[in-house]
Amino acid sequence: MGKIVLVTGAARQLGGRFVRRVQRDPGVDRVIAVDAVTPEHRLGDAVFVRADIRRPAIARVLAEHSVDTVVHLDVSGKSLGAGGRTTVKETNVIGTMQLLGACQKSPTLQRFVVKSSTSVYGSAPRDPAVFTETTPPKSLPSGGFAKDAVEVEGYVRGFARRRPDVAVCVLRFANILGPEPDSPLADYLALPVLPTVLGYDPRLQFVHEDDVVDVLEIAAREPRRATLNSGTFNIAGDGVLLLSQCSRRLGRPTVPVLLPAVTWVGAALRAVGMTDFSPEQIRLLTHGRVVSTTQMRETLGFRPRYTTAETFAEFARGRGPGLLPPERMGRAVGRLAELPLPGGSARGGGAAHSTDGAR
Repeated sequence: MGKIVLVTGAARQLGGRFVRRVQRDPGVDRVIAVDAVTPEHRLGDAVFVRADIRRPAIARVLAEHSVDTVVHLDVSGKSLGAGGRTTVKETNVIGTMQLLGACQKSPTLQRFVVKSSTSVYGSAPRDPAVFTETTPPKSLPSGGFAKDAVEVEGYVRGFARRRPDVAVCVLRFANILGPEPDSPLADYLALPVLPTVLGYDPRLQFVHEDDVVDVLEIAAREPRRATLNSGTFNIAGDGVLLLSQCSRRLGRPTVPVLLPAVTWVGAALRAVGMTDFSPEQIRLLTHGRVVSTTQMRETLGFRPRYTTAETFAEFARGRGPGLLPPERMGRAVGRLAELPLPGGSARGGGAAHSTDGAR
């Protein structure tokens, strides 16, 4: 008899893709897709169970189907439908607690995989150039999805200590992009004009939706190989992009804003429902974040098909043309950089930014 895999967050686009993919694994006998809302996309031959992971009923689902592998994807920065920040936090944190409580009591469970985020490292002025999985953050995230991810990982570590017989894999994804992204950062990048923090040009990493599905499949495989693919792993495409490069490739002009005014801009954007401009997102767009992917390659054995730049190119194609053609915007920015500053030096004389891959 093959594995029985339960996937949370099946109504989300990413969850639906993984549900369809994991069914093709010859070692999987049955897939149980779980969400509090009915998916609008197809789930193949998966058994869909409408259940809220914040409720104790999730324990009955695990027991009824004798689940041996749980892939927890219902950890997100955005809600489905009309739910606000409160609903998102409850699903992320309380939902994870309830799910882990059910998993702890399950005698059949062998493997637990959770979708986390590199946002757990935070973004601070004195951050290291590259974070590894063991690098402590200079400043813990104080709110938003980043804080949720920190709390979720804390509960997962506690579960791993209580159930050492269960292989636990935590995947910290960089910003997920692709043709159909569903994240606050994707909403920000879709704005016609991008507000930025004056004087800062952060380094960013991206991971393609296709690579996310691929690595989830690897992480959910044979639990007896726990020594090879358990643990915590940063997942990102090779290379980095500066925010200024992103804006040029999208053909979207930027509006530099003084740092004290950025919070007001974020509140205005949230008020009109355009994007989640949380304090943690502001810090990311100020200081950036880059992580090492050495463990992803050497221990997990995964090599992304898309680099950070290729991932962003896929996203940009799906957004359509911006206000300015990217080529024209790039030339304009180049001419501006050559203009002399009042003191006589050129604008382009600042410190160079590396766009080499982080490994």
